[in-house]
Amino acid sequence: MRLRLFALTAFCSLPIITLVADRVAAQQAGQQVQDAQEVNVYSYRQPFLVAPLFEKFTTETGIEVNVIFAKKGLIERVKTEGKRSPADVILTVDIGRLQAAKAVAQPVASAILSKLIPDNARGADDKWFGLTWRARVAYVSRARVEQADLSFADLAKPQFRGRVCLRSGQHPYNVALFAALLDHMGEARFKNWLTGLKANLAGRPSGNDRAQVRKVYGGACDIAIGNTYYMGKMQTNEKKPEQQDWAKSVRVMFPDMPRGGAHMNISGMAMAKHAPNRANAQKLMEFLVSDAAQKTYAEVNFEYPIRADIEASARVQSWGAFTPDALSLTTIAQLRRRASEIVDEVSFNDGP
Repeated sequence: MRLRLFALTAFCSLPIITLVADRVAAQQAGQQVQDAQEVNVYSYRQPFLVAPLFEKFTTETGIEVNVIFAKKGLIERVKTEGKRSPADVILTVDIGRLQAAKAVAQPVASAILSKLIPDNARGADDKWFGLTWRARVAYVSRARVEQADLSFADLAKPQFRGRVCLRSGQHPYNVALFAALLDHMGEARFKNWLTGLKANLAGRPSGNDRAQVRKVYGGACDIAIGNTYYMGKMQTNEKKPEQQDWAKSVRVMFPDMPRGGAHMNISGMAMAKHAPNRANAQKLMEFLVSDAAQKTYAEVNFEYPIRADIEASARVQSWGAFTPDALSLTTIAQLRRRASEIVDEVSFNDGP
C-alpha cells in the first residue's frame, strides 16, 4: 500500500504516513466518515521527524495517522475551519507556538500525561504538553576558540567583535532565547546586551541554524548560535556529507544564562478544540510520551526526552553535560512580545 503525506504547498511521497485528501474534505463538509480507526494530525514538525513515531503507533494500535504538514499557517487554518476542522492533534515546536495553539485547543485530562510529563513542561490548563527538550547552544570553532567556558553575557563583550553568527533575531527560537534573557537581565541591561551582540555579529543575520555552523566552518565567524539537535543531523547526514565536515569543525558549548543554567525550549502537542476523533487523539498523545516514542525522539531526532527517566542518546550525551535553566516556559512565552519589540528597537537584523 502506497501512503502519502499532504503538505499545504505540495504533495510529498512518504512510505509511512498517509492523508487521504477527499476524507479530509468530507470531514470539513460535515459528512460522516465510516472508518473511525484514524487520527488527523496538523504538524509543524518535518515529515522525517514524525514518520518513525507514527509508524510505531499504527503498528501497535491499528489506528491510521493522517498528517497535514506545513511550515506555517496551521493554527490559523484550524481557526478558519472552526467546528468542521478535521484536526485532532497539533504538533509544533517552540513555547511561543505552543502558547498560540491554546486558542484552538481543548484541555486533556490524562493520568498518563500528568504522570509522565513534568509540571514545567505542560500548560497549567492542560491545553499543551511538551514532548522533547532542546537547548540553544553555541557552536564554537575548534581551531579558533580555546576557552572552555562561555556565557550568553560574554557574547556581547568586545573580544567577540565580528565573531558571532546568528539567524534572524525575529526567528521564534531566538525570540524565546531573548525573552529568557530579558527576564534574567531586566529590560535596560538586556537592551544594552542585545546592542552589544549586534555589534559583535560577523554580518547581517540570515539563514537557518545549520547555515551558521557552515559559516564557522568557512571562517566567516567563530561562534554560531543554534539548537542542539542540528549537531546530530549534520553528523549523520550521508546525503550531504559536507555537513559532516561542518560538524567536525565545531564543538558544542552550553552558555550559561545570567542566573545560571542553559536556555531550554520545547517541542510539544495539543488536542484541537473540535477534534472529531478525540479518543484516538488522546491515544496518540499518550503514545508520544511512551517509552518507545521517547526513545525514538532520543535516538532518531537527537532531542532530549521530556521524561526524566529516559536518557538522551549516546551521541547527544557526547556533546556535554549541563544544568537546565529553571526559568518557567510560561514566563518566556509572556515576554516574547516585548523581546521581539526590542529586537526591532535596536535594529538587530540590520547587522553590525
